[in-house]
Amino acid sequence: MPLAILRSPQEWTGRFGCDIRATVTIGNFDGVHLGHQKILRSVVEHARRTNSLAVAITFDPHPFRVVRPDAAPPMIETLEQRLAHIEALGLDAVLVLSFDRALASSSPEEFVQRILGDCLHACAVLVGENFRFGHRQAGDVSLLRKLSGTMNFDVDSVPPVAFRGTIVSSTAVRTAVTGGRVAWAARLLGRPFALAGEIKPGTGTGRRFVFPTLNLSTAQELLPAHGVYATEAIVDGKVYRAATNVGIRPTFDGTRLTIESHLFDFSKEITSGPLEIRFWHRLRDERKFSGPEALREQIQRDIVRARSFFRRLEAARQLLPPE
Repeated sequence: MPLAILRSPQEWTGRFGCDIRATVTIGNFDGVHLGHQKILRSVVEHARRTNSLAVAITFDPHPFRVVRPDAAPPMIETLEQRLAHIEALGLDAVLVLSFDRALASSSPEEFVQRILGDCLHACAVLVGENFRFGHRQAGDVSLLRKLSGTMNFDVDSVPPVAFRGTIVSSTAVRTAVTGGRVAWAARLLGRPFALAGEIKPGTGTGRRFVFPTLNLSTAQELLPAHGVYATEAIVDGKVYRAATNVGIRPTFDGTRLTIESHLFDFSKEITSGPLEIRFWHRLRDERKFSGPEALREQIQRDIVRARSFFRRLEAARQLLPPE
């Protein structure tokens, strides 16, 4: 069953009525990293045991955009990407609440009564140990447990996930990506960090002087540090290995940020359509070369290194036990 996406309590009631109970989690889920995945899988498991709906509540925009805009972080993913990852984990429905001043001013008690009780008819709520909710984040797991007694639902807190001594969090993912440490970001996410958007026509400089590339236009806010990366590009549903430059093309005195990918074993000439770039490994910093020929020689070396990386990756995958 495809993920049901509802955008208001009224829409929820119109779809599910008042007779279906839900196992619920609440959060921004930006990046849907390993910590989020642990909570979301726990929701699905509980829902299947109790014959309830597996539901996530999330917010758009990020609450900081409303209450502390100067401190709002760049989002790791778009809402559409978040929802796709949540769907892949097997949830039945997502309630996307528009975060505005009215919602921000709701007390914890009001939120629990209106959303968890009157709307979703929750039978269980699973959240992270540091979960906060309500006006000025006054609510925590302890208060949620206290309120659950009058609402007839269970509360369980899910411990955080740690990887090699680091607590997995959206902040840790952002720090890794902006620092160019995309291999570490992939460890925290459980998959490569990806940029998705549309192919846009370039200036033609690369095709004339260096290597043909596809140029990505994306609405995503979080971008990797300037540099060259071993990547995968998804075009027309097919995956191509690639080398991607994120930067301003200093060899050609560029000033505008571009995301250009040279796809291996790809000969089509296309200037539009969807494109996703998955970042696997950082190859080098972006730097200015003496001219197109010097840049071309360096890109040839980048391609060799990228191909070598993917050969090692494939060899490592062959050693993994079957699922």
